[in-house]
Amino acid sequence: MQRFRVILKPDAVRDLNRLRKYIATLVVDHIERHLRFDPARVSRSRIKRLRGPQPADYRLRVGAYRVFYRIAGEEVHVLRVMHKEETRDFYEEERL
Repeated sequence: MQRFRVILKPDAVRDLNRLRKYIATLVVDHIERHLRFDPARVSRSRIKRLRGPQPADYRLRVGAYRVFYRIAGEEVHVLRVMHKEETRDFYEEERL
């Protein structure tokens, strides 16, 4: 089984630091569990492939939070970690 290297981009680190410790730990645990070995495995409830011109290729759902990431070879680049209510602004911001 191929093992991917997970890289947190500066924006993602900043996002995690703003979260409560318990929630940040939960998000990091899900990142390790779901993105370390099979980040492209789309599921109905957890991982979704994004369409259109986006900076991220995939979205991982962790409760009310969303982890946006891109796969590059054997690396997974985590771009942002956001509350679901912030995602609409994120999508619109990236289109400008």
